[in-house]
Amino acid sequence: MSEPESDRAATATVRTRRGPSLVWIVPIVALVIGAWLGIKAMREQGPTITITFAGAEGLEAGKTRIRYRDVEVGQVEAIGLVNDRVQVTAKLIKQAEPYLTDQTRFWVVRPRFRGGSVSGLGTVLSGAYIGVDVGRGGQPTKEFTGLEVPPVVTIGQPGRHFRLTAESLGSLDIGAPVYYRQIQVGQVVGYGFGADGRSVDIQVFVEAPHHIRVTENTRFWNASGIEVSLDARGLKVATQSMVSIASGGIAFDLPHESEEPGAEAAAEATFRLYANRADILEKRYTIRTYWLLLFDESVRGLSVGAPVELFGIKVGEVVDLNLEFDTASKRFQVPVLVAVEPERIRAANKTEALRQIERDPTTFMKVLVEERGLRAQLQSGNLLTGQLMVNLVFVPDAPRVTLAERDGHRVVPTVPGSFQRLQESLTRILAGIEQVPFDHIGAELAATIVEARRTLRATSTLAGRLDRETAPQLAATLLRLEQTLAELQTVAGTEAVLPAQAGRTLEELSQTLRALRDLADTLEGRPQSLIFGKEPVRDE
Repeated sequence: MSEPESDRAATATVRTRRGPSLVWIVPIVALVIGAWLGIKAMREQGPTITITFAGAEGLEAGKTRIRYRDVEVGQVEAIGLVNDRVQVTAKLIKQAEPYLTDQTRFWVVRPRFRGGSVSGLGTVLSGAYIGVDVGRGGQPTKEFTGLEVPPVVTIGQPGRHFRLTAESLGSLDIGAPVYYRQIQVGQVVGYGFGADGRSVDIQVFVEAPHHIRVTENTRFWNASGIEVSLDARGLKVATQSMVSIASGGIAFDLPHESEEPGAEAAAEATFRLYANRADILEKRYTIRTYWLLLFDESVRGLSVGAPVELFGIKVGEVVDLNLEFDTASKRFQVPVLVAVEPERIRAANKTEALRQIERDPTTFMKVLVEERGLRAQLQSGNLLTGQLMVNLVFVPDAPRVTLAERDGHRVVPTVPGSFQRLQESLTRILAGIEQVPFDHIGAELAATIVEARRTLRATSTLAGRLDRETAPQLAATLLRLEQTLAELQTVAGTEAVLPAQAGRTLEELSQTLRALRDLADTLEGRPQSLIFGKEPVRDE
């Protein structure tokens, strides 16, 4: 018996689906999102750079930050050694990548005292960090050499840089102030040796808008310390500020108020750094003639740069001096080379005169030496320091000489200086004093003193005898004489002739008695007057 048709199972129908299954949609989407996030993270990841320092004081991997204007822009990841230097590997933010050029500067910020100010005190608690000053332009790079000294001027700060040349640095340092009329308008940003290796090149930065005050006629001078001058107007003490006294400083201005400033100086223009303000007032001259002076006296106190003066006005300076021995005359002498600047002397037709001197510099000096008696002598320039100078004087009665030449230079005759003449006079006086027989005079004086003492003792004895013996007898004689005169007056009566004669006799006798009384008083008080005579009265 067969089953019913309703009880039979339905036959399954298999269909084949074409295309991906919906199950893979979720992992695919997740993969795409992950890839996008990875690419985004890689694109947003900042660059990795290396910075080389001389030391790693205060730096720690994973802790030390990199900051630009107090904003954190990176972090130190590793610290190592490469060729005896410290290499720091750091990761920066993405926004810093366009500024990574060879003009960008890195340095370690620590507490520092510089230029009279203190910086980096915040790192005492927070620790050192790496500062950065982004550059403008330049070639892209990711390897940098860190600065050992932080820059005092950041890139892009308004102002202008200038260069100064000097013989030595003195007390100047990075950060030292730059003054204009005692107001700080800039600072020293760097220094080093010049191209010749003998001078010092100093870089200064003058802030805007004061940089326009630096013109082609501006003069810079070293304003460090205290400037003291002593002249006819008295003692002067000048300084720019207390900071310049302690750490040095530079000032600039025009030499004279009436001088035209000239065109504005360009950036990186080079100026000479003068030693002090007084030096900028000295004019510069283009014509220099050289002359040789031969001295046969001591030139102690004369040095290179000492002034050469005519009528008290500087007309040149000493260039060189040496000591040499003349084998012919067997004498020492000191040849002094001086440079004379004719432009210092005014003339009615100065331009033509300077041209003539430039063509033949011996013409002018030949007339002065041979016809006017021009001579050179040493003279004290400063009584306190003992410095000497060369003074040109006219000696009318000087022997006539011809302008000679030696070693390619014309020789100007010399005369002894005032100090040498004084020394020669003192020498002659001392020589005359030495000829005085002081020993013989002393012996005779000693003998005279002994004889005088003997005479005084004899005189004293005589005076005592006169006082004891002669004086009483003289008094008795005078008494008897007065009695005799009284009797004569009684005998004379009223006759006129005898009283008159007696009166005159009495008057003469009185004068004689007064003289004898004065003699006695004198002998009693000054018995030595018998030998030495009467002493003069003070009024006489």
